Amino acid sequence: MKPGAILTHQFVESVPQVMQQDIVYVSIPFATVIHKCCCGCGEEVVTPLSPTDWKLTFDGVSISLEPSIGNWSSKCQSHYWITRNRVRWAARWTPQMVAAGRAHDARAKQTYFPTTSEAAETTPNPVTASPLDIPVRPTFWQKIRGWFRRK
Repeated sequence: MKPGAILTHQFVESVPQVMQQDIVYVSIPFATVIHKCCCGCGEEVVTPLSPTDWKLTFDGVSISLEPSIGNWSSKCQSHYWITRNRVRWAARWTPQMVAAGRAHDARAKQTYFPTTSEAAETTPNPVTASPLDIPVRPTFWQKIRGWFRRK
């Protein structure tokens, strides 16, 4: 596929049995976007939508996916963004960059989705906890005010 190639998108309930090249299938019920690799190799690329995976933007006309799509497990090793239905190619990553990216993703998931034992340790029991036991995160404006009060 040439640089800047234009894709189309289809909102679907579930992924069709036969997928077409240059069509990005978006399944909101399954929080998943799937398409054939933009390099033309034919590999199916699945991008799950979640706070720690990809984010989909639909502006009423086109879609964008963030972050970039790196097909590190595929033979082609292609790397690109889908921005407003256009393919923007990115530089190929080294094996070290891929390993670092995967480690970063794993840390993000572990932080966002703690294991059951970690969640039990950090989550107060609602029956026995008083409101003072439950940690409250300061808002953005409270943090800003705090910076000025310290001086």
